[in-house]
Amino acid sequence: MNEPREDEIQALVDDRLDPTRRTEIENWLVLNPDAAARVADLRAQRVTVQQAFDGLLDRPVPARFRNIGAAQATGVGPVWRMAAMVTLVVMGAVGGWFANEALAPDEAVTTAFTRDAVRAHSLYVGEKRHAVEVNATEEKHLVAWLSRRLQNELVAPDLSEQGYQLVGGRLLPASVAGPAAQFMYETEAGERITIYIEQDQSGRGNDFRFTAYDGVSAFWWKDGPLAYVLIGTSERAELLALAQTTRRQFTP
Repeated sequence: MNEPREDEIQALVDDRLDPTRRTEIENWLVLNPDAAARVADLRAQRVTVQQAFDGLLDRPVPARFRNIGAAQATGVGPVWRMAAMVTLVVMGAVGGWFANEALAPDEAVTTAFTRDAVRAHSLYVGEKRHAVEVNATEEKHLVAWLSRRLQNELVAPDLSEQGYQLVGGRLLPASVAGPAAQFMYETEAGERITIYIEQDQSGRGNDFRFTAYDGVSAFWWKDGPLAYVLIGTSERAELLALAQTTRRQFTP
């Protein structure tokens, strides 16, 4: 038989071929291992996309995307729908972020500040001599300086009951609303966590949200004019306890 057309390959991957044509193409693939490998990759991508976005496609379409939906109804077929979904997965992988839900406009901002927090954590947590800009021995100065720069009264939370001592902190740039502050803590065993604080222009609070990527875990939340991210490599339950203790001290 002749080489299958591209739309037939996509239909095979999407299980949309009639049984006779499906058998013909699968027999052809047996004799063409390179093409068979490509089909296997496409099928694997399809499974990955379905798992990552399961249920999202059934949600109401935002108003700003309804024109796109209308275009799909008038001719954009499953091949392009699949391509768009794969593009979303690739974009997420490049960004280093594996969200559990689609990003609304305000959530895109959240993605930016949590990404900044994790990058800062990864950059400084392994440093020995230069882990912080201002040492814990100057805690009063550190807190006053960061409070002034973020235009909000901050504290360096006391996490000693959880086994963490303040190492110090630093001022950081922020991609959303800068500058940002970072406090670093350490256990006697050398385990470190950081608390990242940034101005939040939305003014909305939220409960604790959890995420994990780039080898670390984090809880983030918003209270009033500030957004917070607590980052470490501990178990989720331990990080949550640290985040709860931290939040109580920032919002007595």
